[in-house]
Amino acid sequence: MIRSVVRGVGAAKPARLVKNADLEGIVETSDEWIVQRTGIRQRYIAGEGETTASLGEAAARAALDNAGMTPDDIDLIILATSTPDNTFPASAVDIQARLGMTHGFAFDMQAVCSGFVYAISTADLYIRGGMAKRVLVIGSETFSRLLDWNDRTTCVLFGDGAGAVVLEGNEGRGLTSDRGILTANLRSDGSHKQKLYVDGGPSSTQTVGHLRMEGREVFKHAVGMITDVIEASFSEAGITAEDVDWFVPHQANKRIIDASAKKLNLAEEKVVITVDQHGNTSAASVPLALATAVADGRIKQGDLVLLEAMGGGFTWGAVLLRW
Repeated sequence: MIRSVVRGVGAAKPARLVKNADLEGIVETSDEWIVQRTGIRQRYIAGEGETTASLGEAAARAALDNAGMTPDDIDLIILATSTPDNTFPASAVDIQARLGMTHGFAFDMQAVCSGFVYAISTADLYIRGGMAKRVLVIGSETFSRLLDWNDRTTCVLFGDGAGAVVLEGNEGRGLTSDRGILTANLRSDGSHKQKLYVDGGPSSTQTVGHLRMEGREVFKHAVGMITDVIEASFSEAGITAEDVDWFVPHQANKRIIDASAKKLNLAEEKVVITVDQHGNTSAASVPLALATAVADGRIKQGDLVLLEAMGGGFTWGAVLLRW
């Protein structure tokens, strides 16, 4: 059978680094308050000339370099984002042009913080279905441009950035020892819309709007929803938590990550945490964490890696892959 194997990974961050203390002059908050409740110590904020497309292009080029490939090798680009440069066309098409690609196809995928997990699962289907041999999957966000900087409960949580992976179809034997994506489980429940949403849009208010969140409600649902799809992935693959080498969760809140890992019996030393360095970068969160763990040598070829995310909608999902 065909497996979608990760051939390269890359990341990009805006130039401006904003530490917790820098926010004390903007809203009533403190470094201690933010760290205690979220684990976040700093984030990167996009400046003039930095957009979702420009960050996505930089992450894409880094992933291609890491894979030893060029844009000519790519058949499809899927960009996970909730903050496109324009309402249309898709920012994926903009990235395609920036890379000098005039072949193949490209589109955006919107599942908020679960976007990268949704996108990599979709890329896997295109590869296994024979419509693409190599896919560039990008998560890129400029969430700072959706924030209400007078709302201390949300503006301290988010940051900007991008991450990308190159997937390539490879022959597998249908075993859990195969390299590539082994299982993917995706869920959504639109009844939770009001718990995490943006209060604007082209068809409703004709404005961009600001992010609104019921933090306690999101936290209350997060752990149960996350463990649901992960346990489904374990069951499908015929493995247990002990078989997982690395858990790469959505980097939203360290307390959610810790609680999820504990409920799943995943050892603390197997959890990749970058929320302290990047904040919540929505769809860029998982690939940024992946890129960090690959660059520092933690994730190596043959490792069993578990990805997970949950976002507005609610949407949530998990992907199990052999690196």
